[in-house]
Amino acid sequence: MQRLPIVATIAGIGFLLSGCTAAGAPEKEAPSSPKAASAMDGSRLDSIREAGEIKVCTTGDYRPFTYKDPETGKYSGIDIDMVQDLSKRLGVEVKYVDTTWKGLMDDFLGSCDIGVGGVSISLERAEQAAFSTATLDEGKTPITLCTNVKKYDTVQEINQPGVRSVTPIGGTNQKFADEHYPKGEVIPFEDNNEIFDEIIEGRADVMTTDASETRWVANTHPELCAVHPDKPFNYSQKAYLLPRGDVAFKEYVDAWLNMTENDGTYAKAQKPWFG
Repeated sequence: MQRLPIVATIAGIGFLLSGCTAAGAPEKEAPSSPKAASAMDGSRLDSIREAGEIKVCTTGDYRPFTYKDPETGKYSGIDIDMVQDLSKRLGVEVKYVDTTWKGLMDDFLGSCDIGVGGVSISLERAEQAAFSTATLDEGKTPITLCTNVKKYDTVQEINQPGVRSVTPIGGTNQKFADEHYPKGEVIPFEDNNEIFDEIIEGRADVMTTDASETRWVANTHPELCAVHPDKPFNYSQKAYLLPRGDVAFKEYVDAWLNMTENDGTYAKAQKPWFG
C-alpha cells in the first residue's frame, strides 16, 4: 500500500491542530453545556458557605438521633453529632431550626438547608424533597412492658379492640398505626420525649416505632422491652432531607457520608447511644 509522504502527513496534522475550518476561518469556541453550567450555579453548597452557616431542621424529640434539653436548650444525638461534623468540613456554623414531625416538611422547605434527626424515607416526603444516601436500614417494631412482649409481637395481636397504641403525631409512626391498627385504639401524643411514660404508667399498652428507637428505650427504661427489633414488621431507611434538584449539594453530602462511614466518624457518633 502506498504511504503518504512524511512532509504531507505532518502538514495535515498541523492543519487539524490549528483549529481552522475548511474555508480557512478560525473555528468559534464551542459554547459550554447549559446543564454543566447550571450544575453548580445556585447550589445550596455555595450559599451555605457564603452565609457562613448551615440551617438544620430537627425535632429535638427523637433519641437516639436528636434531642433538645428543655433546660439548657442544647442538642444531642447521633444526627446532631453528624451535622456538627458536616459543618466543620464545610467551614461553617450550625443554626438549628426547631420543628415538629407534623410541620417538618413545611419548615424544611421554608427555612432549612438540611433536615436530620431519624427522618425516614417516604414517597410522600420524596414528592417535595430529596434524600441523602441512606444512613440506616431498619423498620417498625413494637415496644411494651417486658411482661407483655408475647402479647404484642404481631400486627394482628396489636390490631384488636381494647389494645391502646400510643404514637407521636404527624410522623411515619402515626401513619403505620393508623394503617395497621384500625380495630385497636390509636392514641396520638404530643410529646415524643415523654411518650414512653404512657406505657409505664398504664395509660397505653404498646407503641410501634423504629427498631433503633426501641433499642435505645429498652436500654434506658428497664420496665420496657423492644419486641423483635431484628425482625421488624416492615422495611424502612433513614436519611437526611435535602433540597430537591440540587445535584451539587446532594453529591457533596453523599460523599461526606461515605467518608464518615469508612473513617469511623459515624460509628463514633453511634457509640454513646447503642454501645
